[in-house]
Amino acid sequence: MDRMPVIVGVDGSPDSERALHWAAEAARLRSAPLQVVHVWPYVTSARAADAEAGTGDPVLEELRAQLAAGPELPEVEFRSLSGLTDVILPGLGDQAELLVLGSRGRGGFASLLLGSNSMACAAHSSSPVVVVPRPDRSGGPSEEGDEARPGGAHGRVVLGVDPTSEEAGESSAIDFAFQEAARRGAVLQVVAAYMWPMAVPVAFDYIAAYDTTQQEYEDALVKQVSQVLARYRERYPDVAVEAELRPADAAGQLVEESARSDLVVVGRHRRKLPIGRRLGSVAHAVLLHALCPIAVVPEAAREEAEAAE
Repeated sequence: MDRMPVIVGVDGSPDSERALHWAAEAARLRSAPLQVVHVWPYVTSARAADAEAGTGDPVLEELRAQLAAGPELPEVEFRSLSGLTDVILPGLGDQAELLVLGSRGRGGFASLLLGSNSMACAAHSSSPVVVVPRPDRSGGPSEEGDEARPGGAHGRVVLGVDPTSEEAGESSAIDFAFQEAARRGAVLQVVAAYMWPMAVPVAFDYIAAYDTTQQEYEDALVKQVSQVLARYRERYPDVAVEAELRPADAAGQLVEESARSDLVVVGRHRRKLPIGRRLGSVAHAVLLHALCPIAVVPEAAREEAEAAE
């Protein structure tokens, strides 16, 4: 079966152009096709006919010229679609190895940190989603030196791991982060943050909850994280890994690391109920505030891939 493409959503905005450059490099690193998609909120019959013929979309025509002037790509396809953007783009995850978007598009308020389409894709796409932020986020690079340096200006990929999670042993996000570090020849920084004192249910016996010292708790978490990472270290022996347990807010630690990293990877955990919020608080905060591209990886991705084999 042919390799699935890296799909990037564009709308002619500077944000989507940054996403396009990042996606093009991601496709090169994977030797995968690149698919550039522009979604019209509405379309006339004449424009629909032009789209079927591969012409008539000024946004795609401009970007086609930009890509032609850049490094050669394995394969590029341009698609002009019509409909509700926040419905169509997340749905493209079924057809993509990776879905890439800018943090904002043409619509909405200029002061918003994250657009609704990027949020919808991160929350609902069945494939990993990378959101490329604006360079003017606090502490970020200047517009002139922006470019998010797709190949890696820092040589670091950061992975957020919940050291208390029982599901951490089968994490698509961990595997994705190791793969990205391997492709880029980058160091993988694993940040395992926890809160102390421990958060426990109100009904839990107070004395029993704190019968363990912080050092004993840390030792147990370090052991658990080491066991989880061991299988991936074996699978990706060439990846240099720096793992650190930190008694701090997970989102704050990942945002801080993003200032000196090329990619931050967080997981989107499976929900026990078919209702409610799809993005956890950590992923949501990192999407809003990280200074480098953010990859949100659905934890079901690996299960679906294994079922397809």
